[in-house]
Amino acid sequence: MLKQVLKIGLGVSVVASTLLAAPEKTKLKIGFIALTDCAPLVIAKEKGFFKAEGLDVHVAKEGGGWPGIQQKVISGEYDFSHALAGMPIAATLGINGNAHLQALLSLDFNGNAITYGNNIIAEMEKYGLDKTKRPVSAESLKKYIDAKRAKEGDKYAPLNFGMVHPVSTHNYELRYWMSASGIKPDQDCTIKPFPPPTMPSNLIAGNIEGYCVGEPWNSRIVLKGKGSALVTNYDIWNNNPEKVLQARADFVKKNPETTKAVMRAVIKAQKWLDESWENREEAIGYLAKKNYVKAPKNVLRKSMSGTFLYNKGVDSANPMFNVFANNYAAYPFYSHGMWFVTQMYRWGQLDKPVDMKALIEKVYRPDLFAEVAKEVDYKLPPSPWKKDGVDEYNKFLDGKVWDPNKAVDYIFDFKVQNSLVSKEDLMKANSWKVETKQPGYTCHYGPAGCADPKYVTK
Repeated sequence: MLKQVLKIGLGVSVVASTLLAAPEKTKLKIGFIALTDCAPLVIAKEKGFFKAEGLDVHVAKEGGGWPGIQQKVISGEYDFSHALAGMPIAATLGINGNAHLQALLSLDFNGNAITYGNNIIAEMEKYGLDKTKRPVSAESLKKYIDAKRAKEGDKYAPLNFGMVHPVSTHNYELRYWMSASGIKPDQDCTIKPFPPPTMPSNLIAGNIEGYCVGEPWNSRIVLKGKGSALVTNYDIWNNNPEKVLQARADFVKKNPETTKAVMRAVIKAQKWLDESWENREEAIGYLAKKNYVKAPKNVLRKSMSGTFLYNKGVDSANPMFNVFANNYAAYPFYSHGMWFVTQMYRWGQLDKPVDMKALIEKVYRPDLFAEVAKEVDYKLPPSPWKKDGVDEYNKFLDGKVWDPNKAVDYIFDFKVQNSLVSKEDLMKANSWKVETKQPGYTCHYGPAGCADPKYVTK
């Protein structure tokens, strides 16, 4: 009977595999930046998920930062890439390269922090900073800036901070955190882009006072005793989108089966990463290798293992610092993509009104994701449109609600904003309505990246 069952099971497996059409292109190059959230690509390679899909994938470490990644995706040197969630949107708009790129899936939620050096922290402590408080606001920084302005007058020298790219989550998070306390970025300080691995050295050299970056480049500074992580992006926006898997739209159209095969492999890797903390420990071993993140395991472990190191010697529980599959983290929500467009307007990066709904439906691909999800048993949310800032594990630092149906109002609902386009012109270009549906908080795949084991349904 056992032999018969095995025979039947093997037969079903063979039939299932033959139902999936062969990839048009099997030899692929996928670019990534040395950050822990490249883990789904690394695991898809190291655990054989790409190979099982009939793909020969070179996972290539990019040394030229996010601009290098973008240039090589647009030129076709990379078939797919690890990308900041705002990058394919910006490129399609022509403000970050000029090509129609698409976000095929979300690689993760959360994963960043804002880390400041000891010198600026000492000044902030004079104005009430308690770096052990969670979450820390930027009020003490605002008070220090005001005092510095009063002292220096017309010779005021703005403070310098770093982030990874102008359309990065990091840029918008740093600005969001500062402006929530009344700080005016671009007037009170300068915010410059640096490749993620160079952030610690730039801070130590005194080129910047602090930065917003992904791991392990926050833990690096904290472990060296050169600074502290004040807030994570989870503290700023619970379970926010961070990276995506991107490709040229014409590549996706020409190679649909290849695209779906890559997506299946990456989603399997994301599920594996959230299946157990033991899997996360194995992943740390791969990420530590020279050809990937090239960081000590004890540094990588500070964020990947369900903790986060805000201050040296004090590990804080933070199971959701990295979420790869749970809570629909792999799903490319239209509403998440549109949030980035609102920030591009808020901070003066766009100077023309566009139909934000039409734009996001051109760039983000939940439709394609839904096809692939069925093949790898990935649970789908009830809608690609949802509100953020309304649920227990879905809040903003300042209590605001992001509702895509009020996208234009949202841009102008901040005391600190610098839109180059009028509210009236944006309203004219955005007269649409969408139906939003809220997914419940669920961990379908395991305890890693989950708020509490009680939410695990596996």
